[in-house]
Amino acid sequence: QVQLVESGGGLVQAGDSLRLSCAASGRTFSSYGMGWFRQAAGKEREFVAAISSSGGKTYYADSVKGRITISRDNAKNTVYLQMNSLKPEDTAVYYCAVRYYSENYSMRTAYDYWGQGTQVTVSS
Repeated sequence: QVQLVESGGGLVQAGDSLRLSCAASGRTFSSYGMGWFRQAAGKEREFVAAISSSGGKTYYADSVKGRITISRDNAKNTVYLQMNSLKPEDTAVYYCAVRYYSENYSMRTAYDYWGQGTQVTVSS
């Protein structure tokens, strides 16, 4: 089992940047893939970005390509989501999750454990 704790959310203005962090504990962090999802009010949770266990492969939703970067520091058991040029439509609760086996990195059902989420609000 692994525990995930997100941090770094907040209220920002359009065009600002934020860096979210997700600290993991439990099983060997460097052994599994990680992902970020988000859920806006009244909408389903959607894929944002994913990263392989080594960090060598990254994947992004089309809606965030060029503005958001996922990275990880296996020495610190932490995965990051750097978000630039934020837009009001980025407003959501952001969740990190761990993916043990599945290669379907963009599917919610591929992830085994989830954090509690951190709120990001972007004002216009």
